[in-house]
Amino acid sequence: MVPETPPDSLLGLDYAAWHVVHVVAVVVFLGNVTTAAVWKALADRTRHPPTVAYAQRLVTLTDWLFTGAGGAVVLVSGYAMAWLAGWGDLGPAWLRWSLGLLALSWLVWVAALIPCQIAQARMARGFADGTPIPPRYWRLARIWLWVGTLDLVPLYAAVAVMILKPS
Repeated sequence: MVPETPPDSLLGLDYAAWHVVHVVAVVVFLGNVTTAAVWKALADRTRHPPTVAYAQRLVTLTDWLFTGAGGAVVLVSGYAMAWLAGWGDLGPAWLRWSLGLLALSWLVWVAALIPCQIAQARMARGFADGTPIPPRYWRLARIWLWVGTLDLVPLYAAVAVMILKPS
């Protein structure tokens, strides 16, 4: 239920404060998603088992900390701003498009990238001591890199839609 007159603040933060939280969360979220792919790809190129295992462990850790938590803050702060703006129906079309693009990306992340990453992380524990990296790891690494790279498209498109606000 949306109030007839939106409140001035939510959880002690006004619209401008929620906007700052939202932008910072988007930067952290997209920054981690983008840089994780780069440093994992660069570590994988070394084909050095301890380096690959270390990078895999850190990508998995930062994915949970910054991608998961950052994405949650993006959603919470976005909904807080929508509530404070009085948009009970999720507001204008550009906002619904942005949410749809974000949902598409998260669906790919949950359905394809997380299972792939978990399997790689388990394997990486086994070759962190320098034993050879199994071929299955490399197959999953290619899938993770290509699907993950393609999954950046809806995320950056959502940012563009949020900024440009097309009608």
